[in-house]
Amino acid sequence: MGFKAAALQMRSGTEPARNIASMRELARDAKAQGARYLQTPEMTGALMRDRDALRAILQPAESDAVAAAAKELAQELGVWFHLGSTAIARPDGKVANRGFLFAPDGALAATYDKIHMFDVDLDKGESWRESSTYEPGRCGLVTEIEGAKFGFAICYDLRFPQLFRAEALAGAEVLTVPAAFTRQTGEAHWHVLLRARAIENGAWVIAAAQGGVHEDGRETYGHSLIIDPWGRVVAEADGDEPGVVVAEIDPAQSAAARAKIPNLKNAREFTLEQVAAEAVRGAAS
Repeated sequence: MGFKAAALQMRSGTEPARNIASMRELARDAKAQGARYLQTPEMTGALMRDRDALRAILQPAESDAVAAAAKELAQELGVWFHLGSTAIARPDGKVANRGFLFAPDGALAATYDKIHMFDVDLDKGESWRESSTYEPGRCGLVTEIEGAKFGFAICYDLRFPQLFRAEALAGAEVLTVPAAFTRQTGEAHWHVLLRARAIENGAWVIAAAQGGVHEDGRETYGHSLIIDPWGRVVAEADGDEPGVVVAEIDPAQSAAARAKIPNLKNAREFTLEQVAAEAVRGAAS
């Protein structure tokens, strides 16, 4: 049995209330299209470069307005609602980039904190240091939704295939990658990385994205995607405008792809040997 999944593409600004209103509108649209699982992008609640301004609006998970709205939507619409992530104040005074999964009855089913921090220096002077604000997560996550096993990740986690491989080996048939990819990196790598994670793990990939020019000045790539276990793009947002993409998810296609190319079973342990170039030349002579 399959089910419809939706990726909600957003353009989150600096005001959580406006972002919540946009999330509600898109979620109701997705439900009207028959979706049973809804995913929003990374940092749904607010995209804000100013760290002091961000910390000023942070709340712990139990009193966060964005998480509360996601819970209400799950219950109102009777869907699995995956809040891709939002910034959360941790009890230790640090900040988590946290995703939330709410069941159709509104119960909190799972949370996931982004593991890999986007600390990079790109071309054109674009530089990011997530580790200066956020505390990395320590634990991957696999859980069941609509009879399928889902693995969780957030944005920059996409570049660490070992996370997705561990989730696939744990049975994940659907991999989730809510994101706020920059336009620069998205144009270069978004499609190829997401398709690679689908192909190498024989899994569906659902990736809701931020898109467009945001209030804080950043620019994100958009192109929210749903990809099947053979690596085919079955749904894609048109550019960077807010909207919804929906596709039918059939978990059996994951088993079929893995039966054709059983690389998860065929993997072998190996050791890595490093040999000096001089030794190689000497052996050749």
